[in-house]
Amino acid sequence: MNKTVSVLGSTGSIGTQALEVCEKHGLGVTALAAHSSVELLEQQARKFKPEYVGIFNEEKYTELKEKLSDTNIKIVCGMEGLCEIAALPQTDIVLNSVVGMVGLLPTLTAIDAGKDIALANKETLVAGGELVMSEIAKKGVKLYPVDSEHSAIFQCLQGNKRSQLSKVILTASGGPFFGKSYEELRNVTKEQALNHPNWDMGNKITIDSASLMNKGLEFIEAKWLFDLEPDQIEIVVHRQSVVHSAVEYDDYSVIAQLGVPDMKIPIQYALLYPDRVSCPTGRLSLTEYGKLTFEKPDIETFKCLGAAIKAIKLGGAYPCLVNSANEEAVRYFLNDKIKFIEIGEIVSSVLDKFPRSSVNSYEDVMKADSEARKYVRDYIADLK
Repeated sequence: MNKTVSVLGSTGSIGTQALEVCEKHGLGVTALAAHSSVELLEQQARKFKPEYVGIFNEEKYTELKEKLSDTNIKIVCGMEGLCEIAALPQTDIVLNSVVGMVGLLPTLTAIDAGKDIALANKETLVAGGELVMSEIAKKGVKLYPVDSEHSAIFQCLQGNKRSQLSKVILTASGGPFFGKSYEELRNVTKEQALNHPNWDMGNKITIDSASLMNKGLEFIEAKWLFDLEPDQIEIVVHRQSVVHSAVEYDDYSVIAQLGVPDMKIPIQYALLYPDRVSCPTGRLSLTEYGKLTFEKPDIETFKCLGAAIKAIKLGGAYPCLVNSANEEAVRYFLNDKIKFIEIGEIVSSVLDKFPRSSVNSYEDVMKADSEARKYVRDYIADLK
């Protein structure tokens, strides 16, 4: 295949698996970018020989440049470097798998450059959904979801009339604390929160899965990706992570996408759409699983999920506010500064502290982001 790819977040879980897919199917890798993992980024650069390599942490720029000084690779850094890579004319599709709000501007830059997007950066649509989808419509580019749940919905929509869609069913693993009461969550440790039962992900995303914030973010993403009303999105806890999501049509037929819990399947579908070819993963055996279960989520216990759903119903900057507050709270939790349950308490409180405001530009998003982070820092300072 002669499609070319730029991978933002190449050293993370999604990025490394995306490169496996590229290697298996002969996709050209035009550029790689990572936050700060110099050693792995160097290894990837030597293996895939991209034209550009970017490092977001500018303090690592000199080290990376020295390590790759014997190559002809152009080294870039910081947000400017990410955006340069996102807009390369020789790239067909940009896979954005960076973590956090840093992913928004490179996505907008890639869209402006007319690039198709394979999106694994939740914050792009959570914080700037209306803005991003408006720019996509203007430029006529394609946006392919990489999250397993949104990829599943996208796949289930193929060959059917979008106008006949009744609702979507987002499945959630439930994380490591499914079935726990609020009181039982008071003293959980960081190590327990990072022990996900089904998926191997980065620390921030794993904590989001434990708090169910991850599903809240996906709820907001689904609204923008598939042009839905919040009432058309149902969340179902499915512990086995085999049914990745489903759609219900007006005749009440429900079509689901199933597969082993391996991100290479949705990554490959996004990069190679509409082709379906052999994937470097395992086959699903339903008889080995034996049974699949489905239960309702506990929104009262897992406050982050309820806050995210309420935020998208309120609209405006609220989704950005809860997302940024969560990012900041998770950072404090991972640094042992707050308890696990305090993440949900902080995120929920944001909705009552800020008046409604509109998001009409990138600057509006970043203003809300900054205000939410300051609010969290002040909130935590007051706890001490």
